[in-house]
Amino acid sequence: MLNEFQLDFEQGPIRPPNEARSLLLRITRNCPWNQCLFCPVYKGQKFSLRTVEEIKKDIQTARDCADDIKALSWKIGESGQITYAVINHIVSNHNYSYSYKSVAMWLYYGTGECFLQDADNFIIKTKDFVEILRFLREKFPDLKRVTTYSRSRTVSRKSLDEMKEVKQAGLDRVHIGLETGYDPLLKFIKKGVTAAQHVDAGRKVIDAGMSLSEYIMPGLGGEAMWREHATETAKVLNQINPQYIRLRSLRVPNRTLLYQKLVDGEFKMLTDDQVVAEIKLFIETLDDNLTSTVTSDHIMNLLEEIRGKLPDEKEHMLEVIKKYQDLPEAERLIYRIGRRGGLYSSTDDLYRDQTNYDKIKKLVSELAAKGPDETESMINEMANQYV
Repeated sequence: MLNEFQLDFEQGPIRPPNEARSLLLRITRNCPWNQCLFCPVYKGQKFSLRTVEEIKKDIQTARDCADDIKALSWKIGESGQITYAVINHIVSNHNYSYSYKSVAMWLYYGTGECFLQDADNFIIKTKDFVEILRFLREKFPDLKRVTTYSRSRTVSRKSLDEMKEVKQAGLDRVHIGLETGYDPLLKFIKKGVTAAQHVDAGRKVIDAGMSLSEYIMPGLGGEAMWREHATETAKVLNQINPQYIRLRSLRVPNRTLLYQKLVDGEFKMLTDDQVVAEIKLFIETLDDNLTSTVTSDHIMNLLEEIRGKLPDEKEHMLEVIKKYQDLPEAERLIYRIGRRGGLYSSTDDLYRDQTNYDKIKKLVSELAAKGPDETESMINEMANQYV
C-alpha cells in the first residue's frame, strides 16, 4: 500500500446538485468572468488556469487513492468491496485528506461519474482539454459519464469541430448557466453573453453529440422584467432543445453584488407566489415539440414537483403549479415555511403530518403578533441559507 495519508489532490468549491456523487477533479480555478450580479461564488477569488501536467498529476493521485482504498478493503477483510465498514474506517480517521475521503465516497456510491471543476473549463485550449480527457479515460476506463460547467460565451467561440474533438476525447455532458434569454436582463445582471450566443453555444454542444443541461433562474427579472424573462428565456430554449432544463430560483444573500441594488430599490424581488406565476408563463411558452426534461432539483425552488419530460408531461407540471395556486393563502404560507425548513417537498406534505402542520400554524401566529414583516423575513433567512 502507498502512504495513504499523503494522498491528496485539489478540488473546487461547488458542483451541480446532481453531481453530488461524482468524482470531483479541478481543471481550472474559479471563474474567468466572475461579474454576474446574482452569483455569490468565487467573489474575491482570482481565476487561473492549471497546467496539463498539474491536472494529470491530480488524476493520477485520484487513481492512486482509488487503488489504495481497494487495497485497504482487502486488508480489513472486505474482499476489495467498498462497504460501509471501509467508509467508516476512512471517514473516522482524521489523517486522511478530504479528497481521499471524497474518492472513498465516490467508490461507495458506485456512480462511475466524474465532474470537472470549476466554472468554465472550455476556456482552456482545445488540445489541452483533449489531452486531459484522454488521460482521465486512460486512468479511469470504467467511467460512465464525464461532465463540466462552461459559459455560453466561451463555448460559442469554439468551432463545431473543436467541440466534436472534446466529445470524442471523453466529455459527455456540459452544464451551462443560461439564467435568462432576455437581452436587457442579461446586460443588467452582467452575464457577459447575449441570447444569440446562448443559442449558438447550446446548439454546438448538442450538435457535437454531448448532453446539455441549461440552468434558468426564476425570479431573476424581478418586478420590472419578470414577464419578458419568462417568455424570452423559453424562446431561447425552444431554439436549443437541451436534454435538461434545470430551475434554480433566485436568492439574494448579502454577499452578492445584486444585494446592493435590492437595498437601493433598483431591483425589486418577486414574492414566492409571483415566482410561481412566472414559472407557469415560462412553461406555457415552451414549444410542444421540445423533448427536454425539466427538473426542479434544488431546495431553493419552492415547488420541487415541477419536473417532467416535454412535451408529454407539460400539463402535469402546469397542474402542480395550479395545485399550489389553488391553496388558500394561509396554507400557501404554511407550505412555504415548511418547504424552506426542509419539511415539505410537495404540497401534499401539508396534510401528511398534522403535528408539523399545527407547529407551523402556531409559528405563523407568533410571528404575525411580532410585526407584519416578521414572517417574510424568517422565510427569506431560511431560503438564503441554501445559497
